[in-house]
Amino acid sequence: MLAVHIKPEIRILAIDDSALIADHIMIVGVVFRAGEWLDGVLRSELVRDGLDGTDVIIEMVTGTRHYRQIRVIMLDGVTYGGFNVIDIRELHRRTGLPVIVVMRVAPDMGRIRDALRNLPDFDVRWAGISVDDAAKIVQISTTHSHIPEPLRVAHLIATGIVCGESRGQA
Repeated sequence: MLAVHIKPEIRILAIDDSALIADHIMIVGVVFRAGEWLDGVLRSELVRDGLDGTDVIIEMVTGTRHYRQIRVIMLDGVTYGGFNVIDIRELHRRTGLPVIVVMRVAPDMGRIRDALRNLPDFDVRWAGISVDDAAKIVQISTTHSHIPEPLRVAHLIATGIVCGESRGQA
């Protein structure tokens, strides 16, 4: 487990997906200083209900000029583009960065348990970081609503680009 030094302006890369209206789904990453300052916006695409999500996000993270400044990756759930499951342990291993998964509502685990049965510890929502440090990062980045500001902004940007206007629960 990585020791994370949590500065007041820790660089967070938060990633969310856009509306599911095509076979390829846009994902947006925002680089934030905690929950206060937007430093950059990244975009990529993954296959709807595909198997490429983990690799696409790894390429997004390691390919950005912000990579050396990012201290933690924050995801909105573990599935993107429908049911493209992100392997957070692999994401942590290949980027060298801790990963925190935030969920607005608890998933219906009974409904998706069979589909995820082949993934080890699919209910763990962090990798490479202690639960206490993960909680601190979520707390300092949750500044304007009930979810961390970087995830809220990633959602608004992704939805606005694909749908023409941001809408829905951010």
